[in-house]
Amino acid sequence: MVRAAAEEQPQKKGRPTRASQGPAPFLKWAGGKTQLLESILARFPEKVSGTFVEPFVGGGAVFFAMVREGRIQKARLYDRNADLIETYQAVRDEVEAVITALAKHKNDEAWYYEVRALDLTLLTRAERAARTIFLNKVGYNGLYRVNSKGHFNVPFGRYKNPNICDADGLRNASRALSIAELASEDFEDACRDVGPGDAVYFDPPYLPLSKTSSFTSYAKESFGPEEHERLARVFGEVVDRGALAILSNSDVPFARDLFAGFKIATVDAMRNINSKGDKRGVIQEILVQGVRTKKRA
Repeated sequence: MVRAAAEEQPQKKGRPTRASQGPAPFLKWAGGKTQLLESILARFPEKVSGTFVEPFVGGGAVFFAMVREGRIQKARLYDRNADLIETYQAVRDEVEAVITALAKHKNDEAWYYEVRALDLTLLTRAERAARTIFLNKVGYNGLYRVNSKGHFNVPFGRYKNPNICDADGLRNASRALSIAELASEDFEDACRDVGPGDAVYFDPPYLPLSKTSSFTSYAKESFGPEEHERLARVFGEVVDRGALAILSNSDVPFARDLFAGFKIATVDAMRNINSKGDKRGVIQEILVQGVRTKKRA
């Protein structure tokens, strides 16, 4: 499974600290939605009367923003990445143990590879969570990648001064996660019980932007065209059961065809993770709102 994220930017003097800003993502993650929060939040109600559900939680930018703005009182968060979910569970349930374990890590190449090679069965849940956060902060470009044996194999990232242990940020995240149920499940199973009053945000692995692109980046997760077709069906079922639903994806013809019966908005996003500099910059994505624009046949 492969995940990538933009390189961490150095903090500027005089900016408010994460602690003062409230809960925020503590991991770098592919397709993180921090830059699109304004567009996404504008499509959710000021107060969600039911449960907020994210079947692809990733870095959790939308969830943390919904908590920060007091819009939700309970949530269910899912992801097929079991390591990610376990990390969220550990931060929620034993954040001080995670902070203690994380404080032992350092931005050193030899140490990085030593930690990467650790036998996870010999670690506590808090230590495994700290390892995941450390590797995410210090590994190359925020990648999450495992080999055929399921071993994390991202190389050292050579950051000058990564913020490995943001204790206040983790405590804020822990308080936010206290309202959430967490599980590693398929998106369809995650949505079986949603209904009136609930709000669902879908942020799946994106469709490729061109015909020459492929699904190899998500091969381990097997999230190809058939999965996107299944997702479109589940999205429609969620809407028909009375839940509010929003979905993000690439602005490509296949995605527009899949959701042709729903309200679709185009938004600009920055791509920062391409290995080629001339391929980075502003791209277009779509936000699909669970409002039908035409009657079904």
